[in-house]
Amino acid sequence: MTAVLFTCAGQRVDIVSAFKDAGAETVAVDLNPLSPALYHADHRVLVPPVTAAEYIPRLADLVRELGVGLVVPLTDLDMALLAERKDELGAIVLLPEPEVVERANDKYETHLFLEEHGIGSPAAWLPEALPDELPFPVLVKPRRGFGSRNIFLANDKEELAFHLARTPAASFVQQACQGEEFSIDVFSDLDGRCLNAIPRTMIESKGGESIKGMTVRDEELIALGCQVAETVGVKGPATIQCFRTAHGRHEITDVNLRFGGAFPLPLAAGGGYPALALALARGERPEPRVGEFREGIVMTRFFSSVSLEGDPGGPLQPLPDEVVSPRR
Repeated sequence: MTAVLFTCAGQRVDIVSAFKDAGAETVAVDLNPLSPALYHADHRVLVPPVTAAEYIPRLADLVRELGVGLVVPLTDLDMALLAERKDELGAIVLLPEPEVVERANDKYETHLFLEEHGIGSPAAWLPEALPDELPFPVLVKPRRGFGSRNIFLANDKEELAFHLARTPAASFVQQACQGEEFSIDVFSDLDGRCLNAIPRTMIESKGGESIKGMTVRDEELIALGCQVAETVGVKGPATIQCFRTAHGRHEITDVNLRFGGAFPLPLAAGGGYPALALALARGERPEPRVGEFREGIVMTRFFSSVSLEGDPGGPLQPLPDEVVSPRR
């Protein structure tokens, strides 16, 4: 059984549980003792903040103590650090090289990279280099951000100046896309080969995460997902967001190097990404299975909860099932 360590586990119960179902021994770590994913793992450990000097040494200790074979980051918070110091951890880290992570974390640099490689991306400018004539509407977007925070729509020059003057984040300006929005959940091996690409619609999102969507068998989107993944240098999971702006024309708006918020949808469609990740941890080289998924699978997400008990200031434990749901 391969032990998998999930960093910044937070609310990602879906991912931790899916790896457990695929045969992994799961280790969830987080700073916050109220992170629900901790209580769905085989082992839960509180760790120092990502910014603390002891963060990486503590993870390395856990890798040794628990025989961890694979480290999977679940947010953007520690990706750059894990990529830079992966050799210190003693396990495979499901991330590409540091320069790939750094470029993907900078949304403007990602735009420039895609343009240079002939991949569609909405026109974008730095605030100090705006052209005299802008194709409004445009978006003010943080160069580094997640969860759709600090993104503002500007319909004219006055609104643009207003948002640029008040945004708290280092930002760039991007042409707002018109057309249907899609996401493509991809998974690549450690050589950068795209093993699968599963497109889905964006029926509804909240807080930057898809909460309703449907898998679609669209050969253009499948090919686009593979092209972007292999051009960018993805290793492991990534979520590619795009708009179909015209017939045969797609523009990439984001490439996130992690399992997306809509992870349950490609899982239910048969993508088997946890099993592929475990195969990589075992040193195997799975063959690409591009296009192997079920179309028309619809996801609608909902809130759930974990009930805990414990002494004030002490460790917390999940309530037994018979207490949470007593028989009548």
